[in-house]
Amino acid sequence: MKFISSLIKGKLIKRYKRFFVDIKVKNSILTAHCPNTGSMMGLLDEGNDVWVSKNDNPNRKLKFTLEIIKVRKNLFGVNTHKANRIVEHGLSNKLLKEFKFIKTIKPEFKYSDDTRFDFLCDENIIEVKNVTLNRNENLAEFPDAITSRGSKHLIKLINSIKKGYKPFVLFLTQIQGISKFKIAKDIDNDYYQNYLLAKKSGVKFLAYRCKISPVEIKVEKKLKIIDE
Repeated sequence: MKFISSLIKGKLIKRYKRFFVDIKVKNSILTAHCPNTGSMMGLLDEGNDVWVSKNDNPNRKLKFTLEIIKVRKNLFGVNTHKANRIVEHGLSNKLLKEFKFIKTIKPEFKYSDDTRFDFLCDENIIEVKNVTLNRNENLAEFPDAITSRGSKHLIKLINSIKKGYKPFVLFLTQIQGISKFKIAKDIDNDYYQNYLLAKKSGVKFLAYRCKISPVEIKVEKKLKIIDE
């Protein structure tokens, strides 16, 4: 997934009210939209390099959107709204080996009156989870906050097997240089227990990391999932 226009580089000042970030660009301070409702644990130190996109739509209250944060040597893609676009690009370009032979890609699949999943590819349901938590070197984790919605999705995916679907959860890891992934059970043990139940019931779990730059973000490499 390529960015439509060149990103603007700056320095993070602070995030506040969840959806706002102040950024220093040269000698100016601008306010950007933060399209990530998670805790963004470990990413928000003042002075971190950041990249924002610009949108000149006159109907938008904020022209800038936070896209990438650099922490130590790694780039993190933090725009959760882009996660499905990155996965759709990966599916269309055969970058996810489990889905190389799919014939159809249907985004925003309406599974029931109260549940939509991110994709239906032939008989495969794919639910995408964006991952930005990196507390230990070379290890990505999910979630970074309690996610009752995530647990609900796991139960629905278990039930989908009885209806003939093949359910997958794809942990899209928008962190450079990562090789392993695990569930952060110390943050949300309920989600971890539902993950174990879903895995035992036949739900498949995949983790892929992304190649990240201010030009594009795309699926790069499959990660090892650690259960502990």
